[in-house]
Amino acid sequence: MSLLEAIVLGIIQGLTEFLPISSTAHLRVIPELLGWKDRGAAFTAVIQLGTLVAVLIFFRADIVRLLRAFWIDVKTCHYGTSHDAKLAWMIAVGTIPVVVLGLSLKKYIKEDFRDLHVVAWAAIGFALLLMVAEIRAARRAKRGDLGREEVSIGWRDVLIIGSFQALALIPGASRSGVTITAGLLVGLSRSTSARFSFLLSLPAVFGAGIYEMYKDRHEILSTQDDIISIIVASVVSGFVGYASIAFLLGYLRKHSTYVFIIYRILLGATLLALLQRGILTG
Repeated sequence: MSLLEAIVLGIIQGLTEFLPISSTAHLRVIPELLGWKDRGAAFTAVIQLGTLVAVLIFFRADIVRLLRAFWIDVKTCHYGTSHDAKLAWMIAVGTIPVVVLGLSLKKYIKEDFRDLHVVAWAAIGFALLLMVAEIRAARRAKRGDLGREEVSIGWRDVLIIGSFQALALIPGASRSGVTITAGLLVGLSRSTSARFSFLLSLPAVFGAGIYEMYKDRHEILSTQDDIISIIVASVVSGFVGYASIAFLLGYLRKHSTYVFIIYRILLGATLLALLQRGILTG
C-alpha cells in the first residue's frame, strides 16, 4: 500500500465512520473504482481504532463520568447508583448483540457480505428504513414532541438500538446510520440518537479493532511498510473523524438526515448501474 493510498483510505474512514453513509461501503467501493486492492474487513476494523480515538477525545468528559459511575456500582455491589451508572451498564449490554453476531458471522462478514451487490442493496434498504424513522419523527414533531433526551433512555431503548447496531456488520448499512435510525424509532431526538450512537460504538469498535489486529497481524502487519500504512491511515482517520463528529452533532440539532438518505439511495443505485454495465465486478 502506498502512502497516498493510506492517506486516502484514512480520510474516507474518518469522514464516513460517523456520517450515516457507511464507512465500510466506501472503503470497499472507492478502492475498486481507483483500481486498488480491497484491503479487507481486517484492515477496516484496525483503522477504525483511529476514529475510536476521535470519539474518546471528543466525549472524554462523558466517558470519564460514565466510568466513574460504573466503578461506584462495582465497588458498592449496587446496580444503578446513578443515571450515569445505568447508562454505562446499558452500553455494555447493548454491545452484546453485535459481538455475538460478529463472532457467529465472521466468515460472511469477511467474504460474502463484501460483495458490491450486497453493499448497494444495503445502502438503499437501510436508507429507506431511516426515511421511515424520519417520517415518524416528523409526525411527532407536529404534535410538539421533539424527541426524548439522554436522561430518558431505558433498557428497552438500548436493547433495540443495540440490536440495530448488529445490522452494521453488513457493509452499506452504516453503524451510525442504523443506530440513529433505531434511536429515532424509539422516540429519541436526532442529536441524542447520534450522541448515544457514538458512545455505544466504543466497546464494539475497540474490541473488533484489537481482535482483528491480533488475529490477522501476520497479514496486515507483515512488513514495515504495512505498519507505517496502518499507522498513517489510523491517524488521518482520527483527525478527520473528530471533525465529522463535531459536524454531525451540530447538523442534527437543526436538520434532518434526508441529505444522507438521498445520498445513500444514489450511491446504491449508482453501484447497481456500474455492476450491471460491468464497470465494477463486485
